[in-house]
Amino acid sequence: MKNVIALVVIGAVVLAASATAGVKALGGTITADGSSTVGPYTTAAAEGFQKKNRGVRVTVGISGTGGGFERFCRDEIDLSDASRPMKSSEAIKCRDAGVEWVAFTVANDGISVVVNKQNTWVDCLTTAELKAIWQTGSKLTRWKDVRAGFPDEPLKLFGPGTDSGTFDFFTEVINGKGGNSRSDYLATENDNIIVQGVAGEKGGLGYFGFSYYEENADKLKLVKVDGGKGCMAPSVNAVQKGQYKPLARPLFIYAKRPSFKRPEVAAFIGYMFNNERAIAKRAGYISLTDRQLKKARYQYSQALKKAFG
Repeated sequence: MKNVIALVVIGAVVLAASATAGVKALGGTITADGSSTVGPYTTAAAEGFQKKNRGVRVTVGISGTGGGFERFCRDEIDLSDASRPMKSSEAIKCRDAGVEWVAFTVANDGISVVVNKQNTWVDCLTTAELKAIWQTGSKLTRWKDVRAGFPDEPLKLFGPGTDSGTFDFFTEVINGKGGNSRSDYLATENDNIIVQGVAGEKGGLGYFGFSYYEENADKLKLVKVDGGKGCMAPSVNAVQKGQYKPLARPLFIYAKRPSFKRPEVAAFIGYMFNNERAIAKRAGYISLTDRQLKKARYQYSQALKKAFG
């Protein structure tokens, strides 16, 4: 047998490590694509994993959650980064193509609503105001239209494109229905372009994952959100305690079962859960709660048993 998987218990995590009589090093290429929100997490994990496993190369693409699932179901990549669960329509495509998978929750996120640094009039927006701004057919084009007392300043909108899981999640929880969003805004799968757009327009407003705000806090102003229980900003504590509603969410990585049977892929996922908090902190994400991490580690151990017996 060329590769035997040794199941090594380190703390509460079952890690996969390749081993032979001569302890053969891991090698090969792991391909990931999908969410612009989850991509930096996977990249941070890959950097640490590759330092310990020089023979493995991990490539991470950014084509949006929907774009990642399309490639995943076409059997083109090993891992699909997702900022929302797989839709039933996507699951059917994978099933019809014979692609089986296992999903893991890897981190948490709080969607951040941001405005230009020169914006002195808004510190908090209600979910009703956000809906009025972003829903299909919205005619709000100036800040004075959002709330009485706001200035007569053009409202310039920037946000994720329709292939983005962030777009799907935000639109559903704010506007009440998936896809129910105005289209007259600068839409992009590249969150850095949203940062640049909002930073360059005094009346700019946009939204994206928490990690992108943290990376660009010097360029942008964070807006609190009132979901009915007062104004709240996204933070590690607020998201983990379920206080940042309704814009807190889990983040996922989907692995194809045939790929998971490869020692390097199983070991990479195991590395994530053995170092989850360190990876989340390094990449600016909100780590899993103790309960979430325990569940993820259990799912990982069950996936290992199914893959390797």
